[in-house]
Amino acid sequence: MSSTATSPSLDLLALGEVLLRLDPGESRIRTSRRFSAWEGGGEYNVARGLRRCFGLRTGVLTAFADNEIGRLLEDLILQGGVDTTHIKWVPYDGIGRAVRNPINFTERGFGIRGAKGCVDRGHSAASQLKPGDYDWDALFADGACKWLHTGGIFAGLSETTAQLTIEACAAAKRHGVTVSYDLNYRPSLWQERGGFPAAQALNHRLAPHIDVMFGVLTDSEPAALAANNDPTDIFSAQADALSQAIETMRAQYPNIHTVAATLRRVHTATVNDWGALAYINGTFLRARNYPKLDILDRIGGGDGFVAGLIYGSLTNQSPQLTLDLAAAHGALAMSTPGDTSMATLAEVQKLAQGGDAKVQR
Repeated sequence: MSSTATSPSLDLLALGEVLLRLDPGESRIRTSRRFSAWEGGGEYNVARGLRRCFGLRTGVLTAFADNEIGRLLEDLILQGGVDTTHIKWVPYDGIGRAVRNPINFTERGFGIRGAKGCVDRGHSAASQLKPGDYDWDALFADGACKWLHTGGIFAGLSETTAQLTIEACAAAKRHGVTVSYDLNYRPSLWQERGGFPAAQALNHRLAPHIDVMFGVLTDSEPAALAANNDPTDIFSAQADALSQAIETMRAQYPNIHTVAATLRRVHTATVNDWGALAYINGTFLRARNYPKLDILDRIGGGDGFVAGLIYGSLTNQSPQLTLDLAAAHGALAMSTPGDTSMATLAEVQKLAQGGDAKVQR
């Protein structure tokens, strides 16, 4: 598979897998008879949020098996306004023995019952993407794209997607395109391929090509950090630990000029404390905290955060406003069902500047 076609100038291209999400709503996967269909994927969700909420021009680099499920995914992407020029279509054998489209069953959880996902992504078309499938010089030359976003989910799908991610990030850097990477460690992707150490080894290979990192590259597997009980600063312990980790990471990779991470404490599946920390061009910043935030569907909150931070960066907002927009968009993304944001820019701006949930008439 190769591509030389170019789209009109894009603000961002997202390299990642897009899954069909089947959502049982208020029920459970194991007992439901009805499911709502959504599209979603860690990298793609960022492109869609930037297009639908923030009005930027975005596209997706992915692949589908050419069958009815793949065409449904295409239709959902088109509804989100994301450019589909660079989707690869792979012939389907009628069974899925060689190539399939991935399906993600996700229940939202409620109260003491946490959200739960069951992903069926083996042999997906996107997992079979490999170096040489895209003409990066055509995609990135002469200002055709300002920003490339990808992450650890896509890179972790297979050995070939890992190699393709390195190829894409290196090519983007050659052309002066800003590169962002969301570490997004998923144990299920690595459980038979070396676990967390293998994932981190790949991340260290990618880090020299990254400008903006979401999450912190550390030697230990991600874990919930204890939150301070001080009601005036619910995340001080998390923020202190992350700040130290960021300093260590940047000493090794000074090319990374921006590092951002969400802060979260889970009270129940539907009530979380929410905040964010960022290092932007030499300064540590904290976003406005959202203590005991009511959540309808937490999937995609982190991707909403990423989209907001990229929007602030691309539109030259101040570092503090950029981080506040990111945290606000992530919070709003968790107030609606599905992986992707349904927020408007006006809602994000209002919340970022201290607005509330009073009725608007």
